[in-house]
Amino acid sequence: MIDIQNITDTKIDTDKLAQIVESISKRDIDILICNDEYITVLNKEHRGINRATDVLSFPLEADFDNMPLGSLVISIDKAREKADELGHNLDDEIALLAIHGTLHLLGMDHETDNGQMREAEREWIEYFNLPQSLIIRTQKE
Repeated sequence: MIDIQNITDTKIDTDKLAQIVESISKRDIDILICNDEYITVLNKEHRGINRATDVLSFPLEADFDNMPLGSLVISIDKAREKADELGHNLDDEIALLAIHGTLHLLGMDHETDNGQMREAEREWIEYFNLPQSLIIRTQKE
């Protein structure tokens, strides 16, 4: 089950988001959509970085049958900025961030692997006909 909590005033397509995340993992995942202020507090508390970020992944360490995979926190403000900058819609940007974050929950890490996460992300993005991935965009910057 995908549990999505949107604590912003922005309406998002939660059905599309849940469908995408459920396709990547059958395990339960909690998703929180928040603003930059909220995600900054979490980023500082959990990573020691005092600024907003687009997505945070919090995997659960235990791996028991029927155990949830973890939680994602997505900044609506960062998603809106990037969607506006790149000319695609907000729901697509949130979907990209959810794919990226879910792959992290599954243990993938684009900073240390040999391209496996980038390839998995590319495959899901193509499957759901979404715009360029986070990893591809940041490699061009």
